[in-house]
Formats: sequence, structure tokens, C-alpha cells
Amino acid sequence: MQNLPRAGRWAIYIALAVVFAIACAFLSNWQFTRNQERSAQLALVAENYDATPVPLADLIPADGDFSPSDEWHPVILTGTYLADEQLLVRNRPHGGTSAFEVLVPFRLDDGRVVLVDRGWVPPGQDQPLPDAIPAPPSGETTVIVRLRPGEALPSSGRSAPEGQVPTINLRLVADTLPPTTGGALEQSAYGVMLAEDPAPATAPTALEPPSDDPGPHLSYAIQWILFAVMGFIFIGYVIRTERRHRREDADDVESEDAATDAVAPAPQAPRRRRDPDAEDEDALLDAAGR
Repeated sequence: MQNLPRAGRWAIYIALAVVFAIACAFLSNWQFTRNQERSAQLALVAENYDATPVPLADLIPADGDFSPSDEWHPVILTGTYLADEQLLVRNRPHGGTSAFEVLVPFRLDDGRVVLVDRGWVPPGQDQPLPDAIPAPPSGETTVIVRLRPGEALPSSGRSAPEGQVPTINLRLVADTLPPTTGGALEQSAYGVMLAEDPAPATAPTALEPPSDDPGPHLSYAIQWILFAVMGFIFIGYVIRTERRHRREDADDVESEDAATDAVAPAPQAPRRRRDPDAEDEDALLDAAGR
């Protein structure tokens, strides 16, 4: 870089600052987008989480699908738990452990089956499986659940032992259940249990409500903008420092030249040329005592 002309170096510096600013602008916009998405999620939770429960058919008709705008909305289910077809979802982060969530198919009076997440249970004291899993109510039951969309399959491709699933992927759950139940399973949404009537003596621990933390996305977006500005400030500082060093080097050269001129030796006076005849005449006069 030092071998390039000064204007060429400065052009490269500015080009690097522009490229860096473009990258920062892209990342800032990405964080702004994520902040908007998070704000929309929080607004959806605030609107639906404590809404009045409605019949399932009002939000998911028999021939319709679940709408994302209805996530977390409570619905009323009436029917019977299929307790013998219960499944566990493994590796769920609850209570500081890799807990299990309890999934039980619930057959409605109209024949549809909805998967109900009844809550979570910890692993056993001396074994990875839970020591006990509270049973759901038997017979005709009314359940209030909050609707959630199914989860994606694990990107790692991990599987689970028999009687368990690695994630709440509704198609995977349908394939794991007996064909009669799996064929009738509602695959656009499942329910997170809110209340059961009749209430059992014991039940799994209820799932935690969704976090209301907006996340750091807005602050990250502002930081990327500041980084872009700082890039130009840094390039300006580099150019200014280089110019100052050049001026200092030029001043040093001028000072050295002035000092050299100040200590230069003065020219010597010309020496008199010897005249042999005059010297002989002086010698004679000295001898004569004159």
C-alpha cells in the first residue's frame, strides 16, 4: 500500500469503508426485520393468550386449517383422552433439566383427534425416563387448550425411542400413533393444556407462558449503524494521520537543511604569494642595520 500513490491509497481506504458500510446496512436491516417479527409475536400473544375460549370448530373447521393469527387462542374440546396412546417428547428444557412433555391424543365427539400437550415431567432420579407420569382424566372430559402450530422436524435428523418423539411434528406424531388415531389427527395445530374438567388428582407441570422479552434485535440494529459510521471515522483518521506524518517528515527535512547551512565553514582568506626578490632585499637591509 505504501508504494501506491497517495490518491490511490486513499481511494482504496474509502472503497473499503463503503463496502463495510453496505455490509453493516444489510445486517442492520436484518435485525430491524427480526425486531418487527418479534414485536408481531408479542402482539399476537397479548391479544390471544387470555382471550375467551371458543369451540374448536370456530377456529379450525372440520374441512379447514389453522390460521397463524389464532396461535395461543384458547379453545374448548369435549371428548375422551386416548391414554393408552400417550407419547413423550424428549429433551425439553424445563426446570433446569432435559425434561419430557406429555402428549395425549384427545378424540372429540365429532371423531376428530387433537393432540394435547398436558405439560412436562422431569427425568427420573436413577433413570433417564420419568419415575411417574400423571394419568389424564378418564371418560368424558372437557379440556381447554391453547392452540399452537406443529414444530419442524429436527435438522440434525435425531430420532427417539419407542413411545417418544424428538419434536412435536404433527405428521411425525400421526405416523407414530396407531393408524386409526393417526389418520384422524388434526395436523395443522395441537393444544397446550390450560384446564381439565374433571380435574385429575395430579397432573404434569404446566408449561411456562411465552416470554415477553422483545430481544436485543433493535439494539443490535442500531449498533450496526454505528459500526458503519465508525468505519468512515476510522478511514478519515487514517488519512489525517498519514497527512500529518507527511507534514512532519517535510518539516524535519527542512530543519536538517537549515542546520547544515548554519554550520558550514567560512571561506578562508587567500594566502599571499611569496616574492623571493622582496625577501632578499629585506635580508640585506637587516644586515646593514637599517
